[in-house]
Amino acid sequence: MKSKLEAERIKLPVTTMIFHYTSELKIDAPLEEVFQFFSRADNLEKITPAWLRFKILTPLPIKMKVGTLINYRLSLYHLPLRWQTEIKVWEPPHRFVDIQRRGPYKEWIHEHAFTAVEGGCLVKDKVRYQVYGWILSPLIDRSFVRKDIEKIFNYRRQAIERIFSTISY
Repeated sequence: MKSKLEAERIKLPVTTMIFHYTSELKIDAPLEEVFQFFSRADNLEKITPAWLRFKILTPLPIKMKVGTLINYRLSLYHLPLRWQTEIKVWEPPHRFVDIQRRGPYKEWIHEHAFTAVEGGCLVKDKVRYQVYGWILSPLIDRSFVRKDIEKIFNYRRQAIERIFSTISY
């Protein structure tokens, strides 16, 4: 039998699930044009579904660079939320990474990658995220979060395709 001191030293493992989401889209436009579109923070409102009531709070225009902070307001399940992201990596015209500094996720790291391909540009989003809920986080992700992320990125793909289909190159 363990002593009381030994029992106090035994800690339960911290269960934090890390989830990943990846999305790819080929756009029939030059790499530089595509990157320029994504590097303008005000374009984020154009590719975000209306049901999120997404609004950039940081005064525009926003100079994108490592360390840039961007504040947003959105609504999820009728709950108003504030979100702040920071640009951690800025490598024009190939990629940038933003992380959540404050918001609804325990962790959110979003890499935007751009690759020139024959006939256009491949846009790849890689998201690494954690949700609150400790051991229930897989259930919370599967029941709510993942579905919302998929809906948001599906909308985003359609909006991007629509925007770039109206531009002639």
